[in-house]
Amino acid sequence: MTKSFRHECLRSIPGRSEPGKCLLIGEVAQTHDGSLGIAHAFIDAIADAGADGVKFQTHIAEEESTTEEPWRVKFSPKDESRFEYWKRMEFTKDEWRGLKVHADERNLLFMSTPFSERAAEMLAEIGMRVWKVASGEVGNVPLLKRIIASQGPVILSSGMSDWSELDMAVSAIRDAGNPLAVLQCTSAYPCPPEQVGLNVLASLRDRYGVATGLSDHTGNIFASLAAVTLGAEVVEVHVTLSREMYGPDVPASLTTAELRQLVDGTRQIERMQAAPVDKDLAARDMSELRSIFTKSVVASRALPAGTTIVAEDLKLKKPGTGIPASDLHKLIGRKIKQAVLANEMLQEEHLYA
Repeated sequence: MTKSFRHECLRSIPGRSEPGKCLLIGEVAQTHDGSLGIAHAFIDAIADAGADGVKFQTHIAEEESTTEEPWRVKFSPKDESRFEYWKRMEFTKDEWRGLKVHADERNLLFMSTPFSERAAEMLAEIGMRVWKVASGEVGNVPLLKRIIASQGPVILSSGMSDWSELDMAVSAIRDAGNPLAVLQCTSAYPCPPEQVGLNVLASLRDRYGVATGLSDHTGNIFASLAAVTLGAEVVEVHVTLSREMYGPDVPASLTTAELRQLVDGTRQIERMQAAPVDKDLAARDMSELRSIFTKSVVASRALPAGTTIVAEDLKLKKPGTGIPASDLHKLIGRKIKQAVLANEMLQEEHLYA
């Protein structure tokens, strides 16, 4: 049997062998606001919520940005420019290594999205093996080549790409033999339900024949659960420790309590999908309950022997241990052989054949 994309990503992590098809990733992004301590707190919170992985973003301002880069959302009174904001978000290689060690200790997949080749080199040096390509980097061929060279699994987000750009990236990754998942993503924070694009999951699966999933920015659990029901093999959600935290991603994030709900809901959906129900067999198994909750045919009044039954002579009442309600119409016109009392349950021995 072909191993799932989740299995391929988690195979080197002790304690992550429990059943499950969908890889669930808690995305911290920049919500740590440059605090290494808060970044470590996120690792514990996401592990405690039961997710499979934690994901950060690795920004090196000098390698990816200029001082002219505009703000997506001008939220920070602390930073004069987006370039300065990226500088403040930087961790050293040793700090990234410490975060990965912490995630390893919690049996949590460690990921961080690189936004430059230098960032990718640093993440490779600390031993990161599963890669995320951000929506804005899908057309960044040098970065793709560096990531592909790792030979590790790749998760490709699609929020800013048309089909032709995606075709190019998917072809390059598949040709190199890296395990691949492509995520439907809408780059809106938060994303309204009408823009989630659940229909694209099937299109991605049909077009590329690879694992698919959802990078969800709605700020609640519903789109992700719907994606799991539709067969998503990867779901990534932004996470916040509190809705009062600082930063532009908080409105599009789940709290860690909501992440726990998503994890529990996903694993329950997977159990449902793995256990198809045979309706006939299930009904037979319910015979004892059926006798309690269904109804039987009873006489609405005393019926002397020789009476020809009309509709008004019959009622339906519990329990369902006599002639079933579904056979009510078959009794009309038959004759009573043995007198029946009012409210007495009819049996075949009361009737002429």
